[in-house]
Amino acid sequence: MEDKQRYTPLLFVFELLCALLALLFLTPFYFLIINSFKKLGAILLNAAELPTSWGFGNFKRAWIAIDFPVVFMHSVVITVLSVGCLVIVASMSAYRLVRKPTTFNKFLFTVYVAAMIIPFQSVMLPLMRITSMFELRGHVYGIVICYIGFGISLSMFLFHGFIKSVPLEIEEAAVVDGCSPYGVFWRIVFPLLKPIAVTVIILNVLWIWNDYLLPVLVINDNFTTIPLAVQKFFGQYLRKWDLAMASLTLSTLPIIAFFLFLQKHIIQGITAGSVKG
Repeated sequence: MEDKQRYTPLLFVFELLCALLALLFLTPFYFLIINSFKKLGAILLNAAELPTSWGFGNFKRAWIAIDFPVVFMHSVVITVLSVGCLVIVASMSAYRLVRKPTTFNKFLFTVYVAAMIIPFQSVMLPLMRITSMFELRGHVYGIVICYIGFGISLSMFLFHGFIKSVPLEIEEAAVVDGCSPYGVFWRIVFPLLKPIAVTVIILNVLWIWNDYLLPVLVINDNFTTIPLAVQKFFGQYLRKWDLAMASLTLSTLPIIAFFLFLQKHIIQGITAGSVKG
């Protein structure tokens, strides 16, 4: 029998460094949470100091100031529609490109991958013209279409690499049993894509939920998201850090809960995929 790994001083130092690094990454959450309970003067005086009282006055004022339930639902609608369409379109497109490796499909995949390196700032002006030409500005479907266009490259790239690992024999067996092409994808292939689908969902939800630049270009004040609403607390001569921190805390909690929920599914998918029948 092999000896068990001994707990050496070097291993202790490594674990200590990892713990310190974890605390460093948690520092922004510390400043966000403690300053959401403090008054503006206390924040400006010492942002790192703990609040003297833990009242919820900032949260109540921020809730009313930006009409939080309304802007929260706006962000939820945009995020759910955009991410749902991205998962469906990207997975089906990647499946087609992998299973039909024609010259045109290879060229199309190269174009999608090349689009990932194009910076958003370089297409801002053309985007404004196109959204005005097709009357996409100020509408929910307009920004959803924009998110699909900007997010399809990375999403399809991730699906494309994962679909290559799906055995083709499973699909051939389903075809022999009389399954249609769409049935093969939705009943056989798509359930196997759960781990990468969860990864795509998390990446796009974090991006779309926190995005500010694209909504400010495409939508108007009639359909405001949380990042746009928080911007109201930052004026030319006054910055209401107390209300802004409270609003950001309220908007962060659902995303943290969502991430922790899907993280469990990622671990389950990886564990299930590591066991061979």
